[in-house]
Amino acid sequence: MDPLRLGLVSPRLHYFQLVARLGSIRKAARMLNVAPSSISRALAQFEEELDTPLFDRSTRRLKLTSAGELMLYRARASGAELARAMSELGELKGLRRGAFSIAVVESVARGLTADALAIFWQRYPEITVDMRVVDSRAAFAAVAEGDCEIGIAFDIAAPKATQRLTIVELGIGALVTPDHRFAGRTGLRLHELAGERIIVSDNSLSLGRALEEALEASGVGVVRRMRTNSIELMVDLASRGLGVALQTRVGIESEVRDGRLAFVPIRDPRLKPRRLTLVTRGKGETSEAATALAAQLSLAMERAARSDA
Repeated sequence: MDPLRLGLVSPRLHYFQLVARLGSIRKAARMLNVAPSSISRALAQFEEELDTPLFDRSTRRLKLTSAGELMLYRARASGAELARAMSELGELKGLRRGAFSIAVVESVARGLTADALAIFWQRYPEITVDMRVVDSRAAFAAVAEGDCEIGIAFDIAAPKATQRLTIVELGIGALVTPDHRFAGRTGLRLHELAGERIIVSDNSLSLGRALEEALEASGVGVVRRMRTNSIELMVDLASRGLGVALQTRVGIESEVRDGRLAFVPIRDPRLKPRRLTLVTRGKGETSEAATALAAQLSLAMERAARSDA
């Protein structure tokens, strides 16, 4: 059950929260598939009724005023309580229906979540899971701010407002086609990538920064064919033999299982394993259904770490 769809959250309050998060009316309009003028008009009416500006419009990116920050804080708290009430109502009905949200990074979304959800829905077939695919910081922020009940992210500390459930370490490897010279190897050193055309995460992702530092420290001469924040694109290019993608095993499980790609671990002291962390809301604030899914996701993460060993 969605508080917005039930009419428990007004459209103008929903618009306000989305614009506050994105910093742009145009971006919010694209996400909601509505005209920017509709959002702008609703916000103006909201501010007029409150008799105070909520946004500072003197800069290109909309920034909250002090009143706006207060309103956003209270709106998020209210939204979190409404979502919890909807979840508890679902529990009273034996969890036959209901909904909750999770936020995960892209590799987790295209990888281990499917197995976890398959088991979860055997027990809770009518529960709706709303999954956001975001970067690591946004995933944990969504949980800390009460927007989501579960978050999974790489290489950042869990916020104080969350409960850390599982941490696993995952090594980085080379994704290559089955006929590549690296396929079948049990491991590589960074210097062995010399001359290869590599596909790496860009610096918006923590993996991209770590790889750049390790490659620079090693002095290895590689050709950076592409930098991108899209795991999907990296996997597609590697599958076509258009380069060697450097990634963890998470998110490419099906390609490796089907033989479309080989994963060859990079064993080099300059390249540290990545830390994948699962968090939930604080103790006592996570619904029974979300707790059940978190348990399955934890098991899936641990299986991925064992496969990586």
